Amino acid sequence: MALRIGNGYDIHRLVAGRPLILGGQRLEHPAGLGLDGHSDADVLVHAIMDALLGALSLGDIGKYFPPEDPQWKGADSLELLEQVTALVAERGWRVVNVDSVVIAERPKLKPHIEAMRAAIAARMGLEADQVGVKATTNEKLGPEGREEGISCQAVALLERP
Repeated sequence: MALRIGNGYDIHRLVAGRPLILGGQRLEHPAGLGLDGHSDADVLVHAIMDALLGALSLGDIGKYFPPEDPQWKGADSLELLEQVTALVAERGWRVVNVDSVVIAERPKLKPHIEAMRAAIAARMGLEADQVGVKATTNEKLGPEGREEGISCQAVALLERP
């Protein structure tokens, strides 16, 4: 059996007038902020996609869903995740698990973690226990700590049976 591991990272700026979508869930930020980006700017799903692509040396999500392409304007990142998961399968690989950590001061994500895990797992054809989603603050340090943005780090383990 062959194994591959990949890591992914994403960060988006928090701005007024945009929805806050993480793990496919629409959340309310206490200051009414959302993530800025060409698609829905779901940093959690974007980091997972980059981890999957990185495990197979396939580049990053910008290669497949370039921000200058109007067809991806406002795209649902969970739909893009389905496409990336299919790309992995087409190459003969299976996702063993993914794990991630979202870095945000607010809103508190704990009440939404299970829904995020379930949404991601469903779109990837996985069981919820194959999808790890954790949340932490940055202790008021850096862009996340100053609430300028939200970031996410993710890893993916793939196997070729």
